[in-house]
Amino acid sequence: MTTSTLAAPTVDFLGLLADSVTRARTLEELVRPLLELLQTVTDLESTYLTTIDSAAGYQYILFSRNTNRLHIPEGLSVPWEGTLCKRALEEGRPYTDDVANCWADSAPARALGIATYLSKPIHVEDGSLYGTLCAASSERKPLTGDAERVLGMFSRLISQQIDRERMVESLRVANNSLAESALIDPTTKLSNRRALMHEMRRRLAGLDGEERVLLAAFIDLDRFKAINDRYGHDIGDHFLAAIGERMRGVLRDEDFVARIGGDEFVALSSPLRSCVTDLAAMLRTRLQAAMTGHFRLDGVTIDYAGPSIGIVFAEPGMQADELLARADAAMYVDKRLRAQSMPPTQ
Repeated sequence: MTTSTLAAPTVDFLGLLADSVTRARTLEELVRPLLELLQTVTDLESTYLTTIDSAAGYQYILFSRNTNRLHIPEGLSVPWEGTLCKRALEEGRPYTDDVANCWADSAPARALGIATYLSKPIHVEDGSLYGTLCAASSERKPLTGDAERVLGMFSRLISQQIDRERMVESLRVANNSLAESALIDPTTKLSNRRALMHEMRRRLAGLDGEERVLLAAFIDLDRFKAINDRYGHDIGDHFLAAIGERMRGVLRDEDFVARIGGDEFVALSSPLRSCVTDLAAMLRTRLQAAMTGHFRLDGVTIDYAGPSIGIVFAEPGMQADELLARADAAMYVDKRLRAQSMPPTQ
């Protein structure tokens, strides 16, 4: 095996390599020019990057560059057990120009017509095997120049890009999770006050003044403190979650519901103006019925007498804070009326 340095094309090679690395934003944008460079350096007919699913037992050709003499198609999947890559790793043999004798029982090699084979494993940051970077030919060809060293360098660049993309994806998932948690009440899994105000502003801005109106229902769980005091906060949290689930069950898909405080909820609905009166009455009836009655929670049965509900309509030019305040005031009117008719204890 020779270890001589690359000859005249070195400057061009390094320039192309630097350009490929600096321009690449994705794994594919990095790998495709590297495969072209690898083909030039090795003088082999096909170069390709594989990925390995060890759990499923398959190897996949992710990206490839081919000539007319040897074609290794992208998307090809072969059982990992019989591949040249696995044999090369197990035997510590990164190169051979006599595949037929070295690995005569390799069905993929026979099917593809591979005579010369060169590969390097791609390990990611946690040490696991991602795949292999390979070059192959249908003819017996010697290992030229710094081909093996270049293959190793390219494999490290690819590994770094994979790690970078995985880190970016992890950050994206974490960011989405944080963004979602910032808008979700953890106890009920309903939207929270911040999400409600955003949705309320959006719906107010979208009112056309002709076809649709906006209803806001402010709901307060009367005597919720007594439930906490009697059964404990864990049961209280289960009760809140059950309330949230029941509210979701009676609202329309296009309606919106949020928990905005300890025992306070707000529902929004944007019905057609022609049926707004009926819908407002129906909304109150549905919410009251759903949130009243027996709640069985971890062996405890709570017979709940229901909430106070105030429903108001948005007026032209009304701001979200004002709409919420008016709904809150309407709820307190309902609370006073209910207090007059309810017994002192549940």
